[in-house]
Parts: sequence; C-alpha cells; structure tokens
Amino acid sequence: MKIATQIRLEEVLMWVTGISLFYVTGVEWWWYLLVFLGPDISMLGYLAGNKTGAGLYNFFHSKAVGLACVLAGMFTEHPYIGLIGVVIVAHSAFDRMMGYGLKYDKGFKYTHLGVIGKKSGE
Repeated sequence: MKIATQIRLEEVLMWVTGISLFYVTGVEWWWYLLVFLGPDISMLGYLAGNKTGAGLYNFFHSKAVGLACVLAGMFTEHPYIGLIGVVIVAHSAFDRMMGYGLKYDKGFKYTHLGVIGKKSGE
C-alpha cells in the first residue's frame, strides 16, 4: 500500500470515528453541521495576509486543539466542549482526506500534503 493511500485511509477512519462519536451522544445533527463548518471561518484570516491566514487556519484545523477540547470537556464535565473537539478532529481529518493540509505562509494552496490542485509528479 502506498503511504499516501495509508494516510488517506487513516484520515477516513478518523472522520468516521468523529461522526460515530457525535452520533452516540444523541445531539441533533444540525449542531454537527454548524460546528463542522466552523473551522473554515478561519480562512478569513487570509484577508490579513498569508502569515495570519495560515496561522489561524492551522490553529483551527489542528487535531491537537481538537483533542485538547475533548480532554477539557471530559475533565470539566462540559460535554459540548468535548463535542466541539470531536468535530474539530473529524473536520481536520475530512480536509486532509480531501487533500487540504495544514498551510504554509506562502499561500493557501501550499500545504504539508503538497500544493492543492497539483497532481503528484508535476
């Protein structure tokens, strides 16, 4: 199995796990959709330049931030903080599954997974 395929498969499984964890909570699905799209608001940071945009995007698409929210929700007994964390991790996995990685401050299309829109080998 190619490494890229293995990584994509791992991202798919993280995304599905996030959806599954959300499902077992019994919270209405419109909350998932609202929170799922939330991290993408960080792209507005690009209006202030590539460095600010990349920093905001990377923070709100960080699985570490999502997992920190999950832990914070567990230890403070605030389940919605934990759910936000689950959705951040699922959103980040979905984006990476689709080829949108963490950003370099060179521009939005420059990610740790490669250049968005450029086929490998080009």
